[in-house]
Formats: sequence, structure tokens, C-alpha cells
Amino acid sequence: MKLHRSLVKAVIETLHQIMEGGRYADSAVGHSLQQNSKWGSRDRRYIAETVYDMVRWWRLLITILYENEENSTIDYYKLIAVNKLIKGYDVPDWPEFDGINKSKIIDTAERIKKIRKYRESIPDWLDQLGVDELGESIWTSELAELNKEARVVLRVNTLKTSRIQLQHLLLEQGIETSTIGDYADALVLSKRSNLNYLTEYKLGLFEVQDASSQLIAPFLAVEEGMCIIDACAGAGGKSLHIASLIKNKGKIICMDVEDRKLVELKKRAHRGGASCIQTKLISIDTVNQFKNMADCVLLDAPCSGLGVLRRNPDAKWKLNLSFINKIKQTQQEIITNYSQMVKPNGILVYATCSILPSENQQQVEQFISKNKNFKFIEDKKVFPSEGFDGFYMAKLKRTL
Repeated sequence: MKLHRSLVKAVIETLHQIMEGGRYADSAVGHSLQQNSKWGSRDRRYIAETVYDMVRWWRLLITILYENEENSTIDYYKLIAVNKLIKGYDVPDWPEFDGINKSKIIDTAERIKKIRKYRESIPDWLDQLGVDELGESIWTSELAELNKEARVVLRVNTLKTSRIQLQHLLLEQGIETSTIGDYADALVLSKRSNLNYLTEYKLGLFEVQDASSQLIAPFLAVEEGMCIIDACAGAGGKSLHIASLIKNKGKIICMDVEDRKLVELKKRAHRGGASCIQTKLISIDTVNQFKNMADCVLLDAPCSGLGVLRRNPDAKWKLNLSFINKIKQTQQEIITNYSQMVKPNGILVYATCSILPSENQQQVEQFISKNKNFKFIEDKKVFPSEGFDGFYMAKLKRTL
């Protein structure tokens, strides 16, 4: 696509918000597009895709441009030029691109891409952590997968329609989708598209939810009539899926520490016809209030999010080792406290969107070693190399 000054300027302003202002990428991109509502779909797509692409490859681009140089300020125009040139495109003859040496950039890129931390564009500490926890071979292959663009997956709301019916409705509007093996409720878009304007979305016939995330609700093995607690519900993607599996016959109590997420969850539940969902803002007495009550408790715990870097590439630059160590303490506190809401012979499922063993199976092992009234049933590890987000889920049963 030909570069246009107004679009490049928008990309630069958005990147500055993310990389120097600390704003999350989805928020910064959304704000930029809202501020310029007159842009056409092609321009909007260019801005969003370029911003995410440059955030994903930030360290690689910086190293190519400033190798062996001290840089106190970042020349965003030249970074854009580097990004274009290493992908095989030329840049226009703009004053902002003066001094750019195409052959030098290409040669530098080829040389430094031999080093994984530059080639995959990650901080030193994260590269070492991945090697320590997963080993050189697995980390190298999974990291390469995490730098690919995430596919858009829909979850069909079976409370309102079927996968075949929705696929036909979308196809009538020129939106092609495909099914995925054992994922009973999933449709993958053949081409990325904003579907929020569709009548089918407004009627709650589907939600956007990654295929790996769609594995968790069936993993619970819930049945109609159960009392289920989603104790880290967020905006409720997994709760909505559970509601469809029990056909609204039962009770799902969705909890979170942030009221704004529960407000969004209520809207989604109403749109999707999930009448069995209730919400509860977590307070100091929540655990005691629901102690020994649930047939099944889902703990989709806060985590590093390393399994979903494909869709959140800015996390690489916002995370640090201190945060990961702190979040692991939080995970153990959550599983220890909220497990009390499981009734005898009930099920506890612990899940994260991380691929680190220290956030996953090691957390489960630590919990079981201190809580003999729970026994391990099974777990499932999903790696990004399998095609979708990285996830972990473990099922435990309370025996006493």
C-alpha cells in the first residue's frame, strides 16, 4: 500500500501512546480510529495492522536502525521505513526518510536475525525465562508461532442457533468461515473482518472467542441443573459458553473484582440469551458467602498472558520478571482461597492463558501438596504451535 502522510502520522501517534505512554495497544488503536471516523475501511485496516506489526517487531526494528548506537529519542519515521524495507517494499522520497540506506538495513537485518532474541523481537529476560522453563527447542518453536497473526475465531451461541445455520447466514453476506476438527462450536474467519455491525452479532448468535479458549467450558464437564461459579469471570466469554452447554438449566455465578467487567458481562449475557447467569462483585466476605456451594468452580486465573502474545504483542514490552513472580503468588492465593467454594465431590478447574509450567502444572502441584482434600483428575496443555492461543487447564476433585 502506498504511504500517505496522514496515515503514517496516525500510526506514529498511536505507537507513541503504546511504547512511551504505556497505553495498551487495543485501547490506543481504538482511540485513534474513533478520532478519525471519516477514514475508510482500507485506511483503518492499514493503521491497525501497521501499529500491531510494528509493536510485534519493535526490538528487531530498533536494533536494525540503531545497532551499536546510543539513541535517547526514537525516530518513528525511520522505524516505519525500516519496517517497509525489510519486508521488500520501497519508501517514498520524503525528507523524513533522508539518510536511510536500504542495502545497509537489509544486510543488518539478515545478520541480526540469526540471534533469536532479535529475530523474534523479545526482551533478554523473557528469552531466558522461556528457555529455563520450556527448553531451547520448544521455546524457539513456540516463540516463532507467537509472532504470527492470530486468526479470528467465532463461538456459535447454541442457545440461539447452530453452527451450520450461522455459517450459512454469514456466507450470504460474503463472509466465509471454516470449521475446526473437534471444536464443536467454532468457526474460523477466512479473512479478518469487523463483525460487530452484523445483525447476527447484535442478536447474540455468536461471540468472538479463540478456539483454545473454547476448550475450557467443555473441559468442566458441566451438567444441567448444576451450580457453577466462574470466580475470575472478566467479561464472561467462558461463562457464556458454559450457559449454552447447560442450556440455561442451572445457575452460573460470575465473579470479578472489577465492576466494569461485570457490567459488560451482563450486556453480553442479555444479548446472548444466557438467563442463568448472575453476577457478583468480589468483596472480602465473598468466599465465606459461597463456601461449599458450587458443583464446579472455574478459576481462569490472572497470568502473564504469554500464550496470547499473538493478539497482545505489546505485553512483551509491558511485562517484567517482577510482575510474573508476583502474579504467581496471586495465582496460588486465588486457588487456595476460592477452592473453598467447591462443595464435597465437586470439581475445581484451574486455567491460564500462559505456557509457562511455573504458572500452570507447578501451581496445581503446590496446591495439592497443601490441600489433601483435593485430588488431581486431568490436565490439558495447548501450545500456540497447535494453531491457536496457548492455554492450560487442570481439573481437580474435592474429596472431603
